[in-house]
Amino acid sequence: MKNISFPAKFRLSQTKTEEAPAKTIKFDMSSTAAISIAHLGVYYRTQEALRDVSCIIKPGKLTGIFGPNGAGKSTLMKAMLGLVPVSSGTVLCEGKPLMQQLEKVAYVPQRSQIDWTYPATVWDVVMMGRVKKTGWLRSFSAVSRQVAKNAIERVGMSEYCDRPIGQLSGGQQQRVFLARALTQQAEIFCFDEPLVGIDQKTQSVIFEVFHELAAENKIVLVVNHDLGESITHFDDLILLNREVIATGSRQQVLTEENLHRAYSGKVMYFSDAA
Repeated sequence: MKNISFPAKFRLSQTKTEEAPAKTIKFDMSSTAAISIAHLGVYYRTQEALRDVSCIIKPGKLTGIFGPNGAGKSTLMKAMLGLVPVSSGTVLCEGKPLMQQLEKVAYVPQRSQIDWTYPATVWDVVMMGRVKKTGWLRSFSAVSRQVAKNAIERVGMSEYCDRPIGQLSGGQQQRVFLARALTQQAEIFCFDEPLVGIDQKTQSVIFEVFHELAAENKIVLVVNHDLGESITHFDDLILLNREVIATGSRQQVLTEENLHRAYSGKVMYFSDAA
């Protein structure tokens, strides 16, 4: 793996280092417009997937959940949305359980979890994002159709409206599901590994939309495993390895100590001066 500079350089290494002592992490839980996660725990049968996770996800920021494989990144997002059961803890938004406000949420799962053989066109999939607004039994209004059209244009997929989703490339598929999320006109956007298997142009489109949503004071949360240059797009990070290693700005989180703790000594750190 090549060295990466973002404000610092990291590379994978098999060299293990002595584990740094655990640090007490303090969180300001007073932001009522934010999502406040407190002491969240998740078990898969007898296996602990998340332990005592506490963090704040702020509106107006592009927030990334990072960590090694098996760290519980996707589990954290699913637990927030009630897609997996939790053993302890709370997830609040504006002082109320997020589970009671799911109409505010647009969620895009990993592409590997989607049935791409389903007989639907790009237009069909994007219009599904309006169901929360209209209900399943009502026909879509002219307003809903215009919202969908605008979303498709925003992600550069207008010429593919009649194309079956199974005939699209990975990047095109991801754009379609981003458009579907946009049609929901949500307050909270959650994306699970949206950058996997996509082309550079699509990545640029996706980040442009993410930044626009953050500028609209939306909550934008992204699960991402890549400690590459894409990390520079994020305002805040949650560094996870079954528990929160660090959370805050890139400068606060991307320290040598935090990365070694998260990646079990398998990341080597190089300062910019090196």
